[in-house]
Amino acid sequence: MVKVIECPRDAMQGIKEFFIETDVKANYINKLLQVGFDTIDFGSFVSPKAIPQMKDTAKVLSKLDLDSTATKLLAIVANRRGAEDACAFDEIAYLGYPFSISETFQLRNTNATITESLKRLSGIQELCQKNNKQLVVYVSMGFGNPYGDEWNVEIVQKWVNLLADMGIKILSLSDTIGVANRATIEYLFSNLIPPYPDVEFGAHFHTRPDEWEEKIDAAFRNGCRRFDGAIKGYGGCPMAKDDLTGNMPTEKMLNYFINKGVDLNFRMDLFAEAMGMTNSIFPVHT
Repeated sequence: MVKVIECPRDAMQGIKEFFIETDVKANYINKLLQVGFDTIDFGSFVSPKAIPQMKDTAKVLSKLDLDSTATKLLAIVANRRGAEDACAFDEIAYLGYPFSISETFQLRNTNATITESLKRLSGIQELCQKNNKQLVVYVSMGFGNPYGDEWNVEIVQKWVNLLADMGIKILSLSDTIGVANRATIEYLFSNLIPPYPDVEFGAHFHTRPDEWEEKIDAAFRNGCRRFDGAIKGYGGCPMAKDDLTGNMPTEKMLNYFINKGVDLNFRMDLFAEAMGMTNSIFPVHT
């Protein structure tokens, strides 16, 4: 079974030109909730100074209609305080934590070293277990970094081993700056997935418009069944050197799976309506 996670949070969080109104966010996410996604990455409990676009996550949550959907909600957290805030809401099923295997990016993204981040992660995992939440760890900079920090597939393997041994059951490899290629994707997923049958491995790819298919294809053919995307590829990582690098476009990803004969059980009419809503929500396609 293929799980598709739509990430309006990732699409919205980097917008600095204006603040998307709470009702606009809620209406958009309510439409997404009816499409058939496994999970919606809908918001984050982080410092409003760091991510001002997400300062109304709790208000957005209060306006979501969850009674007629099986889609689950995921919120991103960066520390214990954010995790405590997220755990206060029964509606949230998953907490997502960005764990970078680049020391530089971990410091920039969560103001913590990798060692400090591991301690935070352990505490967040305990909170999740106490509050009936599941932790999703994003292995960010999983395919390389722009800072010159050492990266190779053995380093990725080391951290995945450690995280799996901590009891993390969902690990999503994140191509944060859009540098993954078919060879590295195939190598990582083909070597990481078999030793951990009880761990769900996901792919959070950022990509250029002409490179999306080889990334999805390489991951899918090598056992990945959990994929993140954002409609029209909005959002992505501001550290990417190429302005054309954005999130994995959900509409292209869905077409790929449909052409492969994967039964997604999606309401494509409602997905089309959600796509139409983006024209009045997002300023430009970045």
